[in-house]
Amino acid sequence: MARYVKKVSKKAGLPPGTAVHIGERKPGEVRVRVLDYDKDHATEHEIHDIREVFRFRDTPSVSWITVDGLHDIRLIEQLGAHFGFHPLFLEDIVNTASRSKIEDFGSYVFIVLKMLSEDHDHGRKIVSEHVSLIFSERYVISFQEREVDMFDSIRQRIVSDAGRLRKQGADYLAYRIMDAIVDNYFTLIETLGEQVDDTEEVLLNRPEKETIHAIHRLKSENLFLWKSIFPLRDILSYLERGESDLVKPETCVYFRDVYDHTIQIMDTLETLRDILSGMTDIYLSSMSNRMNEVMKVLTVFASLFIPLTFLVGVYGMNFDYMPELHWWWSYPVLWVIMIGIGVSLLVFFRKKKWL
Repeated sequence: MARYVKKVSKKAGLPPGTAVHIGERKPGEVRVRVLDYDKDHATEHEIHDIREVFRFRDTPSVSWITVDGLHDIRLIEQLGAHFGFHPLFLEDIVNTASRSKIEDFGSYVFIVLKMLSEDHDHGRKIVSEHVSLIFSERYVISFQEREVDMFDSIRQRIVSDAGRLRKQGADYLAYRIMDAIVDNYFTLIETLGEQVDDTEEVLLNRPEKETIHAIHRLKSENLFLWKSIFPLRDILSYLERGESDLVKPETCVYFRDVYDHTIQIMDTLETLRDILSGMTDIYLSSMSNRMNEVMKVLTVFASLFIPLTFLVGVYGMNFDYMPELHWWWSYPVLWVIMIGIGVSLLVFFRKKKWL
């Protein structure tokens, strides 16, 4: 349950805009890097003093400032103060429990996203990484909980001048970052779909007690993905309509493509949700049918022995004067009658298809 609900009680009673890190503290120091580029050059800078970043605010080139790690509150506050970010945005940057959203402040756009991945060290569990983007006309600042390699391909294309990245502005870089996050969603959805197919095959062939636990886990992951991805639809809808002055009309087409991908993902999640709900019903019906089969067999045995028990019960009474008590054929005749009754009941049950 800890990965679905994060503790935010430490913020209780603090003034609005107070930056408090909420979430798991990642190991290591906060790493700050800058990739500065235009159509003619691209240079990378490893930042050791946050004040070195300040000069990239007003450069004519595009600057991609990456902050890996959210636990250094003082560093993030210094960065926000120099670039003029609203304190409430800084609060959302370090609060990993905050919901995905977009805020257009005129001179810059603030976006909160959830980057999802599989944790293979803990049974392929889906984990969420808090990512914040701030882009203006000349810079993009990305805040991540830890350093990830998902954006390495974007860096390499900028450095090697492959594609149109070097020729576009900061809005296009923001698009490429969001597109990389959304593309990774497809990988998770495909993995989830394969697990649903495998569980469905087990359910139809040999459902066991562990099957319902697997279905419940898949339903939880599907819901987790839905809650993480659903707000992205509104974010991309705002950007693809070109309502922000910082998004060029030619970039809106690319945001529209990512928006279509998000709708496709949401449709797939809805389909998987319906399948999993049906699988739960199938499991319950299967267990009910299995119980009915067991009860049917027990009922047949009980029905067979009821008349036989009646007969032996009658002749087990302690009466001296019973007509057949001293008859030589009484015992064999009684066995013939009981066997005949049993066979007749079995034939009757088969004709009724109860057995």
